[in-house]
Amino acid sequence: MRGAAHVLAVPDARVTARWWVEVMGFEIVGEPDGWVFVRSGKVTIMLGSCPDAIHPRDLGDHQYFGYLEVTDVDAWFEAVSGCGADILFPPADRPWGMREFAVRSPDGHRFMIAAAFG
Repeated sequence: MRGAAHVLAVPDARVTARWWVEVMGFEIVGEPDGWVFVRSGKVTIMLGSCPDAIHPRDLGDHQYFGYLEVTDVDAWFEAVSGCGADILFPPADRPWGMREFAVRSPDGHRFMIAAAFG
């Protein structure tokens, strides 16, 4: 495997993409009909407009979609929290050797940002 992409059903792909760009620092790399693709490094998130689907905030534990690894988790935390990201918990060292924090998108999807330590 050479990489991974996440596919997210969202109410409005353009609105959600704006959040990924303005808050999370991604860039738009494609806009096929009904979709917006955003990327940061080797991480691509494919946002599909699905206005009639179950809203992500109503998915319970299935709101989690990804574990995104970065080189400096504390720098990412400062950057995204400074842009108004909904932080579920701040960076913490975990017994599995990762320092991580959790974020929730405005649509309700939750994900982790992490870096190895030690």
